[in-house]
Amino acid sequence: MSRLPNFFIVGTVKAGTTSLYSYLDQHPQIYMSAIKEPHFFAPEFHEDAGAKIGRGLAADTRELLSGPMLQKRFWGIVTDWNDYLRLFANATTESALGEASVCYLWSPTAPERIAAKIPGAKILVLLRNPVDRAFSQYLHGLGNGAIRWTFREHIERNLRHNSSEVCLHYPFLEFGLYSEQLGRYLKKFGENVWIGFYDDFRSRPLDVLRSIFQFLNVDPNFSPDMTSRNLEPQVPRVSAVGWLKRSGAWRAAAGVTPPGLRPLIRRALNRAPGTTRMDLADRRYLIDFYRKDVHKLADLVGRNLDRWNQ
Repeated sequence: MSRLPNFFIVGTVKAGTTSLYSYLDQHPQIYMSAIKEPHFFAPEFHEDAGAKIGRGLAADTRELLSGPMLQKRFWGIVTDWNDYLRLFANATTESALGEASVCYLWSPTAPERIAAKIPGAKILVLLRNPVDRAFSQYLHGLGNGAIRWTFREHIERNLRHNSSEVCLHYPFLEFGLYSEQLGRYLKKFGENVWIGFYDDFRSRPLDVLRSIFQFLNVDPNFSPDMTSRNLEPQVPRVSAVGWLKRSGAWRAAAGVTPPGLRPLIRRALNRAPGTTRMDLADRRYLIDFYRKDVHKLADLVGRNLDRWNQ
């Protein structure tokens, strides 16, 4: 029988959680779910994003759950409790079982739902400067062809979105309003909440991982292979690349292109990682947008976050 998970990486979006999931999964005393982001405890994503974004993944998710689950997947929508338990069916002697649905931090219902099923769960939170986090999410949308407009236009589309329906424009800026979101978990789980920061994870990944290992009561001296890191998304030089990705033609073309040529083609059609910069006026606008919440968060976690307001 499947065992229950006992810890959750709850967020935030674009704050290094994919790397964290991969590194934790290497630890012999930790088992990470067969799908990194099953979204089970966030029904908002079942009803809206699941119906739109996840429709094409439904069959693949079902196929994965019905098979041996030898390969892990990074995204899916799981709504049935028995299906959710299947995500941990391959766990053996590991003492820490976890998953990493980054929408859980934003979700107003996830803390209560997690606590109802697993009241003693441990919660991991990685926070990133909300301005940089938003721009990274925007770049991700550019890279996969979902977004075809400027960063400021994407901000304005989000601000004009007047419903709670999950879509390409929402949540966006909302993902970075951390104080209330984190407060819900601290109220529900207390000392079982570990809080880390993206900048620390990038600059001192092993120190952060050992802090997490201690928090999860597993061997803190284990050192995972961290040579493979998730890089910034590639931004197309021309809009036609986005159309190719949205239509599926990009993947089809890759299948018939000689492997040796693929890196050259990617470099020719995409900008170098890190070369797409945020406009200074947009940065100032978002600093003002998040300023009050950053002050609240700093008081909540007892950490100076003045650099986020500069």
